[in-house]
Amino acid sequence: MVICPECESDLDIAEEAVSEGEIVSCPECGSDFEVVGIEPLELSPVGAAGDEDDDAEEESEDGEY
Repeated sequence: MVICPECESDLDIAEEAVSEGEIVSCPECGSDFEVVGIEPLELSPVGAAGDEDDDAEEESEDGEY
């Protein structure tokens, strides 16, 4: 059983049903997590990596690096 890192509710996710890099959501709090490990199942909050990618795109569009 996996516990939501945000609200600590039980997430009904089977390790064999997900793959690394997949995004899963908590039905209780609505938070999204990326599967970063399979055995044991490990989740990381989504958003931090996406924000960095957005910043990099903005810098390249402005011509600044």
